[in-house]
Amino acid sequence: MLLLLLFIIIGFVISSFVMMLASMISKKTLMDREKNSPYECGFDPKGSARLPFSLRFFLIAVIFLIFDVEITLLLPLALIVETVSIFSWMSTGLFFLLILLLGLYYEWSYGALEWSD
Repeated sequence: MLLLLLFIIIGFVISSFVMMLASMISKKTLMDREKNSPYECGFDPKGSARLPFSLRFFLIAVIFLIFDVEITLLLPLALIVETVSIFSWMSTGLFFLLILLLGLYYEWSYGALEWSD
């Protein structure tokens, strides 16, 4: 128990030291116009690169990412079909799909999937 506590403390001290060292080394001291501007083949940019992006596009991208992760969580169900009982396998899969469909219905009802106003 004491050895585990010692390893945790040593790990915390080493990781804190590395984070502080990286923070001190990575500080930019020289700020000029060229380094703060976006790169466009050596020319001055025609417009601002800091324009806000479409929030609807961001929401669609986040929804896609959520569904992509959920599909990767569903794939192992095919591998464990022979090792568990069919009732627990089916109830787990259907419960997961039910939560997924409820989330989709919630997003659809609040208009998160509509691209235009």
